Amino acid sequence: MRCPFCANPDSQVKDSRPAEDSQAIRRRRHCPACGGRFTTFERVQLRDLHVLKSDNKREAFDRDKMARSVLLATQKRAIERERVEQMISGIVRRLESLGDPDVPASVIGELVMDGLRNLDTVAYVRYASVYKDFQEVDDFSEFIKGEKLGHEDDLDADQ
Repeated sequence: MRCPFCANPDSQVKDSRPAEDSQAIRRRRHCPACGGRFTTFERVQLRDLHVLKSDNKREAFDRDKMARSVLLATQKRAIERERVEQMISGIVRRLESLGDPDVPASVIGELVMDGLRNLDTVAYVRYASVYKDFQEVDDFSEFIKGEKLGHEDDLDADQ
C-alpha cells in the first residue's frame, strides 16, 4: 500500500482487525520511509457499480461519496459511528445484489433515505432537504407532515 504522505510504495501492517460488523478489515499501517501512520479498510467488492445520473451521465459508484453525505446528515447527532457504517455497508450490499451494475442515482438516494429514517429522523430530514432540494422553510414542515414524523401524541392533541 502506497504511503499517502510520501508516496513510498511499501508500508508495513502493524495491526489488523475486523471492522464494520466483520464486513471489512481495518489495517493500521506504518511507512518505514517517513514514519507516517495511516489506516486502510479492505472490503469485498462483488461488482463494479456505476451511477446513472438524472442528466444521463454515468459515473463510477463512490462509496466514500455516499458515506460523506450520510455523515454530514448525521453530524452532531448521538449516533454511534459503527451503526452508520453498518447502514452504509448494508446499502452497498443491496446495490451489489440488484444484479445490474448500472444503478440510477434515485435508487441510491431512496435507499439512503430509508436507512436514515430507521436510524435517526433528524438525519433523515437533513438528508431529504438536500436530496429533494427544499427551497423554502415550508418544504420542511410539509415533508415532516407527509412522512408522519411528528409525535403521534402531539398530532392527536392538536385535533
